[in-house]
Amino acid sequence: MKCSFIKENGKQCQANAMSESDYCYLHNPEIAEEVKRLNQIKGGENRAVVLKEALPPMEIHTPDDTISLLADTIGRVRAGEMDIKVANCIGVLSGHLLKAFEVARLNDKVELIERVVLEKREYR
Repeated sequence: MKCSFIKENGKQCQANAMSESDYCYLHNPEIAEEVKRLNQIKGGENRAVVLKEALPPMEIHTPDDTISLLADTIGRVRAGEMDIKVANCIGVLSGHLLKAFEVARLNDKVELIERVVLEKREYR
């Protein structure tokens, strides 16, 4: 059953109602606003991921270094040594890093081509 609360725009709240209530947790008039606020703060704290111990530093200067990082991360996840949220973060950041390496490599090639073209123009 959906929450019975009607929002300011006239639409009904789409959250599920609590058991034995017509309202969701947020709109339940039987729960004090201060309790709701404290639980929201506490809930956010519970979602935070904290590493039990720091990971060893890893220099990443090349795409191959990024591959090593990803292989290490996969191994740690498979062994149950790393939280999946941390691994996902590393995966996303690694994707951005690989893209940056790719762009830098393309820029180097463009600069080389421009130099060759300029040199050929000077010889004419």
